[in-house]
Amino acid sequence: MSRRALRLWGTLFLAALAACPATMAGAATPSHAPAATAGIQTAAARRPATGTRHRRSRARRAPPGGVVWARNAIVVDPATGEVLYQKNSAAAEPCASLTKMMTALVLLEQKPDMDRVVEVTQAELSGGGHTQLRRGEQVRIGDLLHMSLMCSDNVATRVLARESGLAPDDFLARMNRKAVELGLARTRFVEFTGLDERNVSTAADIATLLHTAAANETIQEISTTRSYDFRSLSAKNRTRLHHIGTTNRLLGRYDIRGGKTGFIQEAGYCFATWIHTDSRDMIAVVMGAPTNATRFADVVRLVQHTSTQGVAPGGL
Repeated sequence: MSRRALRLWGTLFLAALAACPATMAGAATPSHAPAATAGIQTAAARRPATGTRHRRSRARRAPPGGVVWARNAIVVDPATGEVLYQKNSAAAEPCASLTKMMTALVLLEQKPDMDRVVEVTQAELSGGGHTQLRRGEQVRIGDLLHMSLMCSDNVATRVLARESGLAPDDFLARMNRKAVELGLARTRFVEFTGLDERNVSTAADIATLLHTAAANETIQEISTTRSYDFRSLSAKNRTRLHHIGTTNRLLGRYDIRGGKTGFIQEAGYCFATWIHTDSRDMIAVVMGAPTNATRFADVVRLVQHTSTQGVAPGGL
């Protein structure tokens, strides 16, 4: 092959090499770029959607109106009676174990001997729900009152009513007369514990009831106790050690002056408490909260809301 031919073939070969990367790159760009672009667009599209879902999820978790999940609520200044917040506070609803504040008031009016030992019978145990007490057990009146107010024991509450010195009908009548005396116009009791959904009250009435109950030194002391130990005597004359704790989860977090929890299916989760803050005292009541934890979270939000927002519009 001549030198001229070699130069020609070399020129053509170099031209082909120069053209190939461009051709290959040109071919690769259309095939890969759409996929990469699509991937970027898909990820970008997903991110806002995910963020939207998170925002919607957070929005669903926010209480209606931004304050409480409970159906009924109120916050009152106990010093002035000023209503700081309210939501359906005049609607009569089942009040569950908030009833026990009234039971305790009527019992203490009878001036019982707190050291007197009484017996638990099957009558109190039947349908009383969860309890540490057993048939034939011998327990002090004062210990039973701690069980009633701290851990909302229905059996203990029934024994207290039986041992009050009043006949059951008279004790119940006294509970309802006391409600009238306190101005609890929409409150009605048909039994001592709150297990019956026909025990009804309003958030506003319960706030007044708690104000009266917490003014009683014995009730205030018991309802602000976090844990309590006592001994009883079993039916076989053996000593039993009892340890009970409060159902009020806010004790220890706030300066609490009194309070009571309650729950039955018809009432939902209820909670009434007297909280002392740096700025003012507040009595907060929630009724019909959807979960145990929610009722306490609702009260915390109420305290924060009223502390920062001042008096809410409305009233009773």
